[in-house]
Amino acid sequence: MVVRTARRLHAALAGEPLTRAELRWGELDGSPLVGRRTLEIVPRGKHLLYRVEGGWTLHTHLRMEGSWQVMATADVGLRTLANRQLRVVLGSAEWTALGLRLGMVDLVRTDREAELVGHLGPDILGPDWDRARALANLAAAPERAIGEALLDQRNLAGIGTMFAAEALFLERTNPWSTVGELGEDGVGAVVDRAARLMRANVGDELRTTTGSRRRGEDTWVHGRSGKECRRCGSLLRVAPIGVAPADRVMFYCPTCQGGLGTTDDGLPQGPLGSSGGRAPYRR
Repeated sequence: MVVRTARRLHAALAGEPLTRAELRWGELDGSPLVGRRTLEIVPRGKHLLYRVEGGWTLHTHLRMEGSWQVMATADVGLRTLANRQLRVVLGSAEWTALGLRLGMVDLVRTDREAELVGHLGPDILGPDWDRARALANLAAAPERAIGEALLDQRNLAGIGTMFAAEALFLERTNPWSTVGELGEDGVGAVVDRAARLMRANVGDELRTTTGSRRRGEDTWVHGRSGKECRRCGSLLRVAPIGVAPADRVMFYCPTCQGGLGTTDDGLPQGPLGSSGGRAPYRR
C-alpha cells in the first residue's frame, strides 16, 4: 500500500540531509536535492510526494510493478546500484531508499505539485477525504460500470483492483452494473466498504480482506479465478473492465454478483498460474 510505503520512507529519511540523489529517468537530475533535508513523504492516492527543503518535490508512482526498498547505507554496494531496474536512489548517512521499477518519476518545485496530482479525486485514506464529493464525481457518469468508475482516480483516489473487487463482492454487486443502476445508496455502500477494508489494512504489511493472513486465504475473489467461491462454491472468474489503455482486470463471482460480466466471454478459466483450462486475462 502506498500509505505504508510513505510511512516507511518517512521514518527512515525525514529530517536527514540527502547525501545521494540519483534519478535514473530520462534527463532528470537529482543534484539539486543533495545536501538538503527530507521534509516529509506524503501519499496522494497511488502517488508519492517526496518533499525536500528548498521547495523541491520528487513525485513517483508505482504503477503495477514498482516498489521502494530501504537499506542501511553501509550495505548499499556496487551490485545494488548496478540493478537495471533501479530508477531512484535517495540516501542519507544512515539509510538509503531504492525505487525499483517505478512507473513515473518527476522532479518539480513543490508549489507545482498540483500539475501532477491536482486531477485526483478525494483520497480515500487521506485527510482530504470527502465522501459526498466522491459520490458526486461517480454520479456524474451514470452510464459507467461501477468497477471501472471506482478505479478512475479522478473520481476518488486510492482504490486499486484488489480492494475494488473485494468491496464489490462483499456488497454482492456486479462490477459491470452501472453507477446509475445502483443509485446513490448502492454506490455509497460499495465506497464505504472499500474505505473500511483499506483502513483496516493501513498498518499491516500483509493485506487481508477475509481476516486470515495465511497465503491463499487472504482474499475473497481477487487473484482467485478458477477457484471455488468461499461463499457459494461456484468457480470465480476474471475479465477486463474499462476502456484501453486504462482497462484493468476484475475478479468476481458470477453467482454471488449477478451473472457474467459484460466483457466476460464465459470460456473456462483455470486458476492463476495453472496450465488447466483457459488462461485468465492479465494486465
